Amino acid sequence: MDQLESYVRGLYRKPRLRQLFLELTLQCNERCFHCGSSCTPQKPENLLSLEEYRAILDQVKEDFDLKPLQLCITGGEPLLRPDFFEILGYAHELGYHWGMTSNATLITKDVARKLAEVGMDTISVSIDGLRETHDLLRGTPGGYDLAMRGIRNLIDEKAFHVIQVTTVVNHENIGELDALFEIMSGMDIDSWRVINLEPIGRALQWPSRMLTDEDYLRLFSFIREKRQQGWPVEYGCSHYLGPAWERELRDWYWLCNAGVYTASIMANGDIGACLDIERRPETIQGNIRESRFKDVWENRFELFRRDLCEGSAFCAGCEHAGHCRGDAHHSWDYDKNEPMLCFKKLLF
Repeated sequence: MDQLESYVRGLYRKPRLRQLFLELTLQCNERCFHCGSSCTPQKPENLLSLEEYRAILDQVKEDFDLKPLQLCITGGEPLLRPDFFEILGYAHELGYHWGMTSNATLITKDVARKLAEVGMDTISVSIDGLRETHDLLRGTPGGYDLAMRGIRNLIDEKAFHVIQVTTVVNHENIGELDALFEIMSGMDIDSWRVINLEPIGRALQWPSRMLTDEDYLRLFSFIREKRQQGWPVEYGCSHYLGPAWERELRDWYWLCNAGVYTASIMANGDIGACLDIERRPETIQGNIRESRFKDVWENRFELFRRDLCEGSAFCAGCEHAGHCRGDAHHSWDYDKNEPMLCFKKLLF
């Protein structure tokens, strides 16, 4: 972690674009209570067009090396975009590597085949509980069965490098972890990403569903146990976990990728870092309709290329500041200048 701290200082000075998120739409066929972006569809005239996406893809290919770069396609539900396959087919022709986040409810056998044809390499599908719980939390009767059908169709296609399931754990569904493990361990998926409910987006309307300290310890202990048994279960990149837990729950040490490895182009053309970060004037770095992405990447993003804990009264004097760096941008309270989640008293 000391070596990583030194490395990050250099990364602030010379960031390396590794993930470019394209938010194709904010339209969605589910209404998840924990949706970070709240998925409120925008007026059609505000959305980037097919021609604009082609120009963006041309521009990024001209300005960046595509070998280490991954396009991350998201929404909303990206498959609701009518020209989805035109956009990603063009990206595939240009040589992009790409993956997608989806609820999988629209992935029929034909759609799975088309995804393979346009070069999709990885996909993360949301399963947020057993059948009744999943449908309740995602506001979609029958959504669980449709999502599981979609996963089976992806597996049957035998064309994708990684098929991942992501589960968002909250106070109401944490009791289903063991039952979900039995299901996941019987499926030919490549990894199960188990993450906590974040205090962002629509989830702020449901404080009773936030995890308690006991819930967090139960969640982290569950992930650690499964990993020690050799199962591909991981926590993901959400938060700094302290010296006793880092590398216990994932394959890497803590680093918030926002603005140093990761950037996003939103459905209306706004340029930002991680799409889960609150959208406000200081977090929006420009708009692709007005600026070349490379210029914004190289000359903006100052907010994301420094430690969040600098100047924060909450973090002042913390001996872990060099490793934590203020934790994650997506859960930072920019008004109070402090993290909304900090595991210091709980884990270390």
